[in-house]
Amino acid sequence: MTTPFQPPRIVAPSILASDYGTFGSEAADAEAKGGDWLHLDVMDGHFVENISFGPGVVKALRPHTKLFFDVHLMLTRPDRYWEAFAKAGADGITVHVESEHDVGSTLEKIRAAGLKTGLALNPGTPFETMQPYLTEIDLLLIMTVVPGFGGQSFMHETLPKIEAGVAERDRLGLSYHIEVDGGIDAQTAVHAAQAGANVLVAGTTIFKAPDRAAAIRSLREA
Repeated sequence: MTTPFQPPRIVAPSILASDYGTFGSEAADAEAKGGDWLHLDVMDGHFVENISFGPGVVKALRPHTKLFFDVHLMLTRPDRYWEAFAKAGADGITVHVESEHDVGSTLEKIRAAGLKTGLALNPGTPFETMQPYLTEIDLLLIMTVVPGFGGQSFMHETLPKIEAGVAERDRLGLSYHIEVDGGIDAQTAVHAAQAGANVLVAGTTIFKAPDRAAAIRSLREA
């Protein structure tokens, strides 16, 4: 019998919650204070209402830290833009199942470029939508808020999707990470981790904390 995949706990500070005027030093600080990955939310003002930044910012950040760049494309057409972010320094690229693209083809191209592949699911989208692609991903991102803006409250109704992701991973003998993004703090991280998430994205909880290292430790130990 195959032993179920036991992934490590990973804390991914979300740069979007940091000081925009000092992105470089904020990225370096996220690494110095104990972050494992750097989460970069890319928003186009169409797939979600907010607009964040493009590949130029990712490229500018790259020299400031050795952290894994976890790039989350909240774009209507990620198939048109993922390559620019790959060239800018992304290590992994996550696209949405709800976006207007051939999901399988986009994931295949990202993997062929040597990057880790991720697929994201919004709170209102059924888990079954992900089913055809689970064998093609390195990371399953369960959005625990409606994407587009930081500082929202964690949606507990998303927990069954995390549990479903674990169950399918074990059933199929896969080894993808399960990431949660939205409203993650020391309390909600407990619920997410108990459901099976191992990658915790946190913005406000880390970058607005008086002690960032302590905030990261609280998520790692939740």
